[in-house]
Amino acid sequence: MSASLPKKFSARGFTLIEVCVASFVLAVGLLSAGFLAGQMVAGTNRSKSMNLASTLASEKLEDLNRRDVDDAQICVPTGSLTAGSLTSDINQTTTCAQGASANVSYYDDVYPNLADGASACPDSTAGCFAETVASVIGGITTYTTTVHSPTGTVQTTSSSASPTGVRVHRRWVVEANSPANGVRRVTVLVTFMNSAIKPPVNFQMSIVRP
Repeated sequence: MSASLPKKFSARGFTLIEVCVASFVLAVGLLSAGFLAGQMVAGTNRSKSMNLASTLASEKLEDLNRRDVDDAQICVPTGSLTAGSLTSDINQTTTCAQGASANVSYYDDVYPNLADGASACPDSTAGCFAETVASVIGGITTYTTTVHSPTGTVQTTSSSASPTGVRVHRRWVVEANSPANGVRRVTVLVTFMNSAIKPPVNFQMSIVRP
């Protein structure tokens, strides 16, 4: 009597090809999820940078708008239609038609920073916002840091040492008789000097004043 052949099992294991296909599908899914997460983080950082750029542009425009019409920081020199530039760093002695004269830098660097702790906050509370502005006067760069506390306390210090952290570059231009005679247009361009943000953050804002 011949021995019967063993019955084939209805359940079988995964073949090598099936394992490879499943691993490939899983890898593609994980890579896609990682790429999406990275894009979300990059988008969030860019959005924060744009908001900060808008704030810094508004801040500079408010400072220039508060100045008198014959202030060298805001006037246009006699015989010229513009003062400053959005494409290069301009430092010059500006003489207004009314006679006021001063050395003016039409650019600066801002180092924004969220400070925490008693060492940075003037009233020992957490959550201060510190802003360091680098200005050039007579060829000498001075770094002025203003710390704003949540309680409203403001503290200002100056130093000749360059701070660390994110650097934001601002340039501005004053245009006479633009967009109409008798008024001047002031435009500020804010650029984040951070190569990690793609595409680069640039923000431009203008006001018109007498």
